[in-house]
Amino acid sequence: MQFTKKLREGVQCGDITTSIRIWQSPRVKPGGRYPMAGGHVVVTSIREISLADVSDALARESGFRSLADLMQTARHGGGHKVYFVRFRYEGGSDDAV
Repeated sequence: MQFTKKLREGVQCGDITTSIRIWQSPRVKPGGRYPMAGGHVVVTSIREISLADVSDALARESGFRSLADLMQTARHGGGHKVYFVRFRYEGGSDDAV
């Protein structure tokens, strides 16, 4: 899983443990380990939700200032399905950048 530069520190220190993604289909799976600088992100769950389920509170939980801020970042591809992803960051010996 990739994160915008402004979210990486929050992910690595454990303040951010959820993400809203707009994809054509899931790009991660529960239990999957995805490289990130200094360690990796482990996906604990993923579920499809509706766009109407995404609120300012959920956007803030995911590290954004507001729903508008989240949507500006999330709507960058051709996806139309909305996924709510829970994860944890594990530091360690991975050499991810």
